[in-house]
Amino acid sequence: MKYIYGPVSSYRLGSSLGIDILSQPEKLCTFGCIYCQLGSKVKYTKERRVYVKTDEILSELTDILPKIEIDHITFSGRGESTLAENLGEAITKIKEMQKKPVAVLTNSTLMNRADVIKDLSLADVVIAKLDSISMESLKSINQPDEGIRFCEILESIKNFRKGYQGRFGLQIMLMSKNKDEAENLAKLALEILPDEVQLGTPLRKCPVMPISEEEVFKIKRLFLGLPVVTVYDRKHGKIKPISREETSKRRGV
Repeated sequence: MKYIYGPVSSYRLGSSLGIDILSQPEKLCTFGCIYCQLGSKVKYTKERRVYVKTDEILSELTDILPKIEIDHITFSGRGESTLAENLGEAITKIKEMQKKPVAVLTNSTLMNRADVIKDLSLADVVIAKLDSISMESLKSINQPDEGIRFCEILESIKNFRKGYQGRFGLQIMLMSKNKDEAENLAKLALEILPDEVQLGTPLRKCPVMPISEEEVFKIKRLFLGLPVVTVYDRKHGKIKPISREETSKRRGV
């Protein structure tokens, strides 16, 4: 498998088969998040283009799907999936060939683009990142590419949520740098009204230490009126990936 990895056990999506639609030797992203499990090196870009042909992904899926049990097929991997110009085409063809729901994880930076909105709207599940409450904290935590602004990200998430017909999750990564901003993050979440708030903390190997289960559950109580799941809520089942090496390369350990 060159482009597909997992399945992995996800507290958000159950047994999730990953698709790395970028599949480049280097991480391609609009963010350089300090907690990224793929390391600190990133090739910044905002250019959308075809990195992996859709037919190559479909060929791998055709081979592997009869051999595994999964809950979701998820676009994620070594970078920001919405950088792939053929994301919408890939989502459409995957849904035509099988019945499992298709999810996309996104850092929300390109959701102000009409072509990205169109592509994401085809997915059954969209999970958008929001770790910050201001430009200052965005720079500190997510280290965005030049020209990316917090206010534009927030408005893009709100606008997408209003028109999206699928299941919309808001993902927040909690750490020492933003745990004191949790009340304001909860206020923003109430403005967005996602179907689910997903509170994570860096449990996989990275330079940032996780916050405790007690701290996360205390923060969870701030999100009144919203469905909330945390990384500590759900026990991870034992799922054997197709290739541990390829999965670790795209997901960390």
